[in-house]
Amino acid sequence: MSKEKYLEAVGRRKTAIARVRITPATKSTVVVNGGEFEKYFPTQELRRTILSAFNDVPGKFEVSAKLIGGGISSQADAFRHGIARALLVHDVNLRSMLKLKGFLKRDPRAKERRKFGLKKARKAPQWSKR
Repeated sequence: MSKEKYLEAVGRRKTAIARVRITPATKSTVVVNGGEFEKYFPTQELRRTILSAFNDVPGKFEVSAKLIGGGISSQADAFRHGIARALLVHDVNLRSMLKLKGFLKRDPRAKERRKFGLKKARKAPQWSKR
């Protein structure tokens, strides 16, 4: 990554956290945890999810991210959330477009905790009358 000024943002989803840095550049590149983007996200669907934040955005960016926690799908969503927030710092006029697509909202859904006396979060043991 070059020594130019970068814009930083944090994206989250479930327990995944993505610290994203974007720098305006002549060629678009994406680096994840110091490695290749294609190796870290093997499927085309995950890559499309992440890069969808750049659709309809003028200019090219050099993106670098540190991802921790969660699964690969949650990390992809957290990465997209971080990119959207960083783009918002870059250009406030993108807010309406990013908000309309739902990229600025942190998805609050997470696994519910297991309660005492139950088998899972809501599953109760089998009830018998006698």
